[in-house]
Amino acid sequence: MKLIRFGAIGNEKPGVQLEDGTRLDVSGFGQDYDEHFFGGDGLEQLKEWLDDHADTCPKVEASVRLGAPLCRPSKIICIGLNYAKHAQEAGMDIPKEPVLFMKATSAMVGPYDEVVIPKGSTKTD
Repeated sequence: MKLIRFGAIGNEKPGVQLEDGTRLDVSGFGQDYDEHFFGGDGLEQLKEWLDDHADTCPKVEASVRLGAPLCRPSKIICIGLNYAKHAQEAGMDIPKEPVLFMKATSAMVGPYDEVVIPKGSTKTD
């Protein structure tokens, strides 16, 4: 099972994609995929809920937009040069310790959404 969020930008709902590719709307579960869900036992509760409710969940058509998989993160912490080839491509040594940086939460988009490049940007990784 994969966690998905689907629907129009700003109005995404939680869903799951089953191993056979079927996508189900699990908004009836009553909880979105946020820090509370992942910080507690949300995944286990969702699995148990699906055991009883999967047959009655609405199906999500493949044509429906997929959104960002998480909702409302308080921060996005990234790790730079996190694999040797990336460091090599950048002409840099492999760091001895992780290179951490943060991104604005507005940088998170769905897998097929347009990426907004800041005005005046000349290089975007």
